[in-house]
Amino acid sequence: MHNYYPMAFPILFLLFISLPFSSAKLNINYYKTTCPDFEKIVRENIYTKQSTTPATAPGLLRLFFHDCITDGCDASLLVTSTAYNPHAERDADLNLSLSGDAFDIIVKIKNALELSCPGIVSCSDIIAQATRDLVKMVGGPFYPVRLGRKDSLVSDASRTEKALPTTKMSLDGIIEKFTIKNFTIREMVALTGAHTIGFTHCKEFANRIFNFSKTSEIDPTLHPKLAQGLREVCKNYTHDPTMAAFNDVRSPGKFDNAYFQNVLKGLGLLTTDYILGVDPRTKPIVELYAKDEQVFFEDFAKAMEKVSVFQVKTGKKGEVRSRCDQFNHIPN
Repeated sequence: MHNYYPMAFPILFLLFISLPFSSAKLNINYYKTTCPDFEKIVRENIYTKQSTTPATAPGLLRLFFHDCITDGCDASLLVTSTAYNPHAERDADLNLSLSGDAFDIIVKIKNALELSCPGIVSCSDIIAQATRDLVKMVGGPFYPVRLGRKDSLVSDASRTEKALPTTKMSLDGIIEKFTIKNFTIREMVALTGAHTIGFTHCKEFANRIFNFSKTSEIDPTLHPKLAQGLREVCKNYTHDPTMAAFNDVRSPGKFDNAYFQNVLKGLGLLTTDYILGVDPRTKPIVELYAKDEQVFFEDFAKAMEKVSVFQVKTGKKGEVRSRCDQFNHIPN
């Protein structure tokens, strides 16, 4: 998804496939009687946080994808390493750059819910609901979130490396990461549109703007004016790894279809952005979304709904953690 938001990679995204059997047990009214203020508490907390810290939305969207693509949406990413579980998912290299604000908002919501209805709401349901609310808050489409997930009983960093695509992969390699999970190329491209918000750290695209080749200082596929601006923004990135640029230079805080328009104009930050706009498997989809925001929103909403139920745990396959960062019992 990797120092950039909203995910370790534009293509950390899964989608419209036949639902896993366990997801059939989920429903949108799961907390109607056991925690009637669930939706209100989530909504109020994300509104307060996003209003003061705009990086929250892309940060949580990225965390959501990193969690879900690794063994499903089960909050395994929130668990911190301990002497009993020394290599938790959160400490995988690909997760070290996840947003502190994203973890913070989940903790705030969990604390409020534990006061209102202790022991009822899972951390994985909080992630799914809060992500949807934030997407909607910054201008994206609404989609239903079915609830009733349980939190994982396992958190293993090694599983992350196997699951997540990276910016260094070829498009073939990235597509394979998704097709092996029965996700389509169109679904993958729709979810890439999440790059319409958030930012990417300079080190992820520095190879395109500094010493690109023996004949060109910059990647010739990158818009020259953008390249010039990025070279200025990122000139000290080796000394300051926090240096970053917005994924969408035109409307970085608004969820829209500008990312796809940018890709076609050479305004995508990553090499993988550029490839999406030229590869015959993905170019027609990028062009469609660039032209028709409504189609993109519809596909993105369906995609997010599918991601949110990917390999969820229900019943005795998980638990409702008292704290999102630790299991209720020490693992064996």
